[in-house]
Amino acid sequence: MEESTVVKALAALAQPHRLRAFRALVVAGKAGLTPGTMADGLRMPAATLSFHLKELTNAGLVTQERIGRHLVYRAEFDRMGELLAYLTENCCQGERRPAQVGPACAC
Repeated sequence: MEESTVVKALAALAQPHRLRAFRALVVAGKAGLTPGTMADGLRMPAATLSFHLKELTNAGLVTQERIGRHLVYRAEFDRMGELLAYLTENCCQGERRPAQVGPACAC
């Protein structure tokens, strides 16, 4: 993963509304969520959510699919995995991982 792509993804997640929206999509899994459902669950105005979903989409963290009259947003799990792999690539310099790093650490 390119460093510029990592920076773009982390910048997109470095905003509380976008982070909450992304986490909601991760929880929803492959089924995804419609903007209306997300706006209700996140208690966020639709226009605000739309802006944040656009930023997450531009960062490659979210995909959008039209199904009939509805848009469905999904977390881009492959990109999320690439981002986590990049962040943990050199974790702990090959030493045993500290307990506070948690199970997501690749080492």
